[in-house]
Amino acid sequence: MANFLLPLIKRGDRPYELRNGRTGRSIAQDVIAAFEPAARRKGLLGRDSFAKGSAMVIAPSNAIHTFWMRFAIDVLFVRRDGTVVKVCRSIPPWRMAAALWAYAVIELPAGTLRADDASVGDVLTVVAVAERAVEAAESAVEAPLARVG
Repeated sequence: MANFLLPLIKRGDRPYELRNGRTGRSIAQDVIAAFEPAARRKGLLGRDSFAKGSAMVIAPSNAIHTFWMRFAIDVLFVRRDGTVVKVCRSIPPWRMAAALWAYAVIELPAGTLRADDASVGDVLTVVAVAERAVEAAESAVEAPLARVG
């Protein structure tokens, strides 16, 4: 089973986005890794807010808490291959959430996940931001060619 976080683990110095394979849409345009024990323990604690378009990936982990947090968050629990096993929307401070079969927890600003953005069974991917520019350039070239042909 391939680890969907492998690009982020291998080249964490590059900017990444989080995409839903079912919809092809971006869930977050700025992915923050929390893979070391100290980073996993701290998570979003101590922040006053969480920027729209951001996501914190905590791995390995299958549970989180929002004790001492100052804002609500949306949370995705995913398996090692990126399959979503649980979706929690707008978890307020002073709560806990867990998913037995999760390998990673993805925290997002509250309100990020609308009903059709992520569902159990969806597969998420981590994509380098540079790849977005290449895909946009390819589609810009293909669109005029499609009209000609």
